Formats: sequence, C-alpha cells, structure tokens
Amino acid sequence: MSSRTIALLHPGAMGAALGACLVSRGHRVLWCSAGRSAASAARAREARLEDALSLEMALGEAEIAISVCPPHNALELAQAVAEHKYGGLFIDANAVSPATAREIEETVRAAGADFVDGGIIGLPPRKPGTTRLYLSGNRAAEAAALFAGSALGAIALDGPPGAASALKICYAAWSKGSTALLAGIRALARHQGVEAALLAEWHQSSPQTPARSEEVAQKAEKAWRWVGEMEEIAATFEAAGLPPGFHLAAADIYRRLDVYKGASEPPSIDEALDKLLR
Repeated sequence: MSSRTIALLHPGAMGAALGACLVSRGHRVLWCSAGRSAASAARAREARLEDALSLEMALGEAEIAISVCPPHNALELAQAVAEHKYGGLFIDANAVSPATAREIEETVRAAGADFVDGGIIGLPPRKPGTTRLYLSGNRAAEAAALFAGSALGAIALDGPPGAASALKICYAAWSKGSTALLAGIRALARHQGVEAALLAEWHQSSPQTPARSEEVAQKAEKAWRWVGEMEEIAATFEAAGLPPGFHLAAADIYRRLDVYKGASEPPSIDEALDKLLR
C-alpha cells in the first residue's frame, strides 16, 4: 500500500503504539499537541509522530483519522471531528458498545466522513502476535491493510459497523470482568476473615486462581479507564435482553481503584483490597 497521511487521536499508550506501527509501514502519522499532556508529547516523539499542533490542522491534512481514547470520551471526540466537517475515513478503535459505535458512525457520516468500526484486543503492540485490531464496515479491508507487516495484526471482519465493537465487548466482558469478579471475591473473603483459608483452598483445587486474583492490583493504574468499558459492556448486555448488573458492579470495582491513575508503580494486593473495602 502507498503511504497515507493519518491523524492519530490521541497518543496514549495504546494509540502511540498503533502510531508507531503505522510509521513503521511508511505512513505519515499526525497528532495534535493542543491541550495534550507532556506525557502524550513524549509518547508521540518516541513513536515518531508529526505534530500538527491542532485538531483542525491534523484533520485538514489527513485522509484517514483513527480514534484511540478512553471509551467515555469516544463519542465526544467523534463530535469534535464532525464539527470540523472532516470528509476522510474515520476509524473508531475504542472499547465501546455496538450501539455507541453506530452513534459515532452517524455523527461522523453526517459531517461527510466514511466510517470503519474497530476493536483492539491485547496490550500495546510491540512485537507481532500480541495484539489484534478487528475492523468492520465497507472499508475494513482497506483499514486493515494500513497495518500489514507491522507488529499489529489487523483483521477485517465480514460484518457491518458494530461487529468489531461487539467482538471486543464479548472478549473484555470475560477478561476484564473476571478480574473484577475475583477482586471482589477476595475482598469479601478478607472482610469475612476467611481470606487465608480461601487462598489455601484455591491453591489446592484451582492452582491458577490465587495469582489471577492479584491481577487487579497489577492493573490498578488502568482501572479508571475500565470503568467506562464495563458500563459499555453492561449496556450491550441490556440491549440484548441479558442482565447488565454484573458488569455495572465490575465498573464499581474499578471505580474504587481510580486513585491509582498515573501511579508510578502498582499497589500491593493488600492496598488494592483495602480500597475495595472502603
């Protein structure tokens, strides 16, 4: 594929890694520093992204825009893009429900853009085989080709916009939902005075579970971001006629850990459980 000019909105840990994958394939990748943090600027420099200064200037030069942001900001960012009458291809790669993805699609299409729905599974891509970007919509194959040969595996699904988001939702419903569930169970055992006995039983009958129950502490720095993701999952369950309550509770588990946003190192499991039992 020939080199394309792409606006990346915005270079968080995941976004910067995606930008680096695009740069590695010879694409020109823009970002806008207006209103962004010093940490964002550092990530953009490391990924070799080009500063277009403002959203208006980035969109004015880009034929493709990719949105990678916390899920609770995804629709707001799409609205900001639409306000600039962006007419290129808009790829939303956020952890949102299919319904939110379709709302984002309607927003950007009304302003003149085309749309591809995306969902990322895995850590920020550093080496091939670790992370996949699923894409759906009429131009999904074109969007996937942008990353061909990079560390990110991009997969075009045979489905309309919303399909990629649905897959991401189903995956995260278990991967992040189960982390919250185990954290809540361990906090309950601590409150009831049976934590040591529970851990001993887990070691005997379910040896992988003790370590799994500590993942919530290791990932506490990201908990603030997962609140919105759990709420999007709950909305998707409810729209399907399924009970949403479990993932609303998972959202509350992660909300209680949002004090660790930006922490330089993860808390101990004891500290994390104490926060859950506040």
